[in-house]
Amino acid sequence: MYFVTSKQTGYLLFCTTANERSAIGLTEKQVVQILEPDSAASWKLVAEWPAEAYSHTDFMTALHSVAEPADARALLDCVPASIRRLTSG
Repeated sequence: MYFVTSKQTGYLLFCTTANERSAIGLTEKQVVQILEPDSAASWKLVAEWPAEAYSHTDFMTALHSVAEPADARALLDCVPASIRRLTSG
């Protein structure tokens, strides 16, 4: 899977999947977020967890050889079960 990095207010890192079906963000408060498109100009939170529990780098590395899913919620399949229990959204 490929990611396209862009600027987004409130995020230290914000990137979308190549087809913009989902996004991964690291907030200024060190929270990893998975987002889905909500409209042409905004994103809706799907899940989040503390970066100290599972970093955005580890998550994105785990997605390297995965095909881009059609739905942002499918990204949760690639999150360890211990982190899935922490997710909200």
